[in-house]
Amino acid sequence: MSFSKYQRLPIIASIVILAAASGCRKNYWPGPDVIDAGALEGAYTETSSGLRYRILRRSSGKRPTPQSKVHVHYRGWLEDETIFNSSYEIGISSAFIVEKTILGWSEGLQYIGEGGMIELVIPSELAYGEKGSPPDIPPNATLRFRIELIHIE
Repeated sequence: MSFSKYQRLPIIASIVILAAASGCRKNYWPGPDVIDAGALEGAYTETSSGLRYRILRRSSGKRPTPQSKVHVHYRGWLEDETIFNSSYEIGISSAFIVEKTILGWSEGLQYIGEGGMIELVIPSELAYGEKGSPPDIPPNATLRFRIELIHIE
């Protein structure tokens, strides 16, 4: 059975309405540009590993452990400001186990709670090291990330 374009329009409209009514919902995270007043004015804190970070949005939410599964939105860029990956542009948050990420993320995510946001400056040895991650991340690259911790399972 085939439908004309005029017969398909009501069918498509019905599907869209049903999808919206049955589970599509507003994004409940503030976004990468909603930060605490004065957060960008503060200096980075450097840890003993060499990771540098600054808290951009404080949260009293639950903090992850290395074994936690987290849902995040993030943007990653190189020192020359080239963005190499961003869940914001894709429009879908990412989920993963904290300890299964690069060392800089594993350490940095534990400084914020659900609803918080952090900016990380990750030296090469806490990221992809001498090999890099071709084609987007060159060898010995320092990486920068802005990460929103949306949810911890």
